[in-house]
Amino acid sequence: MKMSHDLPASVEVGGVSLQLTSPVISQQKWIGQAETLRSLQACWLVLDDSDLPLSPRLVGPPGIGKTTLAMAAAVERGQPLYIYQCTSDTRPEDLLVTPVLSQSGTIAYHASPLVSAMLTDGVCVLDEGNRMSEKSWASLAPLLDHRRYVESLVAGVRIPATPGFRSCVTMNDDESTYEVPEYILSRLQPTLEIGFPERQEEMEILRYHLPFAEDELLTLTVDFLQKAHELDLEYSPRDGINIVRFALKRLAQEGNHPLALDPTWREALELVLGYEALDLDQIALERRQALGEDQSLSQLDLEGFFFKEDDPLRPGDDDDDGSLN
Repeated sequence: MKMSHDLPASVEVGGVSLQLTSPVISQQKWIGQAETLRSLQACWLVLDDSDLPLSPRLVGPPGIGKTTLAMAAAVERGQPLYIYQCTSDTRPEDLLVTPVLSQSGTIAYHASPLVSAMLTDGVCVLDEGNRMSEKSWASLAPLLDHRRYVESLVAGVRIPATPGFRSCVTMNDDESTYEVPEYILSRLQPTLEIGFPERQEEMEILRYHLPFAEDELLTLTVDFLQKAHELDLEYSPRDGINIVRFALKRLAQEGNHPLALDPTWREALELVLGYEALDLDQIALERRQALGEDQSLSQLDLEGFFFKEDDPLRPGDDDDDGSLN
């Protein structure tokens, strides 16, 4: 595979010169959940000349490490890494080729991270893909099936992907996203679910990102996160890292009058996650109550809206047991 320092600055496609985006330089390490990393690598294997790589979607709550997983997989493969951050404002031309007016007054065509990966045997991570609209996804349909190309209307060219091109999509399972059309989901297979890490894995993650933090501070944070996971509250390792970082900065700030560790950690917890995070049990209780109300509504059948229980016209309430007399 080509490494980043070997990549050209531009590639000509159909008589049009496309200026390439620089790849992301990363040495990301994936900690824990080794089987998920193996599954992603399996998706990108090609077993025969007639075989094609898969473009999986990595699904999980925010801050769980979906992008880190994809970056680590690209690093393992030794391929150039490109990341495209999807948003609700992403347009098809943003995903493919953008015209830019050069200093000489001519139009230069700039390839997106996705197209740059397609042309350099690279890996492209479409980050938070379910924040994009269907119109943007439609432009990628031919890339995600056996055709493996995109059509740039702006540049007027069809751009085929090189054989080494690989891709995946990360998706948050929160509510602030679009519904991805079914014809796209059928191309983004399989689905790799990423869950919260076990205690030891979470401690290793924090130590990896915060090697300068004391164990006592890390233990306080991991204890909090593990309890949150047990209560099905979606506080993530990213949240934990931010809590520890702020606490360390506050402790360092008062060099002449050192702050106590526990109150400083609680201050960091409150400022990073909000006052309510100081009482996980109460959050979990309120969440269960809210879900219980929703479930009670969902269990009401339509008959209950139109017929009273003792109404003889209510369907299914007659005395006929179905037996033959």
